[in-house]
Amino acid sequence: MKSTEANTYQQGLLYTAGSYLLWGILPLYWKLVGNVASEEILAHRIFWSFLFMLVVLGINSEWKQLISTSKKIIQKPVILVTLIISSILISINWFVYIWSVNNNQMIEASLGYYINPLISVLLGMIFFKEKLNLLQKISFVVAAIGVLYMTLNYGKVPFVALTLALSFGLYGLTKKMTKLSSAIGLTFETMVVTPIAFFYLVFLAQKGDLLFFDVGLSTKLLLIGAGAATAVPLLLFATGAKRIPLFMVGILQYIAPTITLIIGIVIYNEKFTYIELVTFTCIWTALLIFTLSHSKYVKKIEVKIKRKNSLGV
Repeated sequence: MKSTEANTYQQGLLYTAGSYLLWGILPLYWKLVGNVASEEILAHRIFWSFLFMLVVLGINSEWKQLISTSKKIIQKPVILVTLIISSILISINWFVYIWSVNNNQMIEASLGYYINPLISVLLGMIFFKEKLNLLQKISFVVAAIGVLYMTLNYGKVPFVALTLALSFGLYGLTKKMTKLSSAIGLTFETMVVTPIAFFYLVFLAQKGDLLFFDVGLSTKLLLIGAGAATAVPLLLFATGAKRIPLFMVGILQYIAPTITLIIGIVIYNEKFTYIELVTFTCIWTALLIFTLSHSKYVKKIEVKIKRKNSLGV
């Protein structure tokens, strides 16, 4: 590997790993504003994210791109509809995540993001006719066994985990359809729901239920800073992911749920029982099998098998 390529690769690793590290410790941030209702936190997150992204676009001189993209969206209503769906999905994901953190459901939240890569592949198979190899099919079965085990033993479906996995998986699907850059995409997504978030905050203020003006300065700053806390990891990921191979992105993505899981158990003393152990063991096994399915060695074996089949051997 040449020095320039090596530097690019190292930068990609640092940016991408940094993004997942920040996503992993994000629960600590939401815990700091845990005295505020999840709905109000979400409204602040959307509103301040939009303002933060406008500043970012201004600093990066991307206003022309924003305007040209706006014209493209006006000319193609399908993109607008997809953006609206994308905005709704990411808002659902943000709300459920914030709620789960502040209601001591971090373990289940981390489970959702472990399941997410498998959901994404499943959606690719459904919408883009992507084919799965044998190991990938096995990984889905093993993961399904883990979720089913938790469901049967708890007597309820792991709603938080599945909602996070499905909403983020479907969000990724819409992102693939719109094909907008992360900065422009996040700006438009927050723009769509910002009016709702703003009027909700006004509604709370009129009822006298808005806590923003009643909390201390540190909490106010944290609620305002939710915009940066949302955007920075995403921008780091967008910068880093395009500099490293996709399989490396796939490996690094498990940093975030692993950190969240550890935080939930070690810092906030969430219960990790035998049921969670069995479920997570199934998910971890499924992810290991899934990761192996992308290895060059496995792909070489698949090619040999296909050649033999074509030759009738």
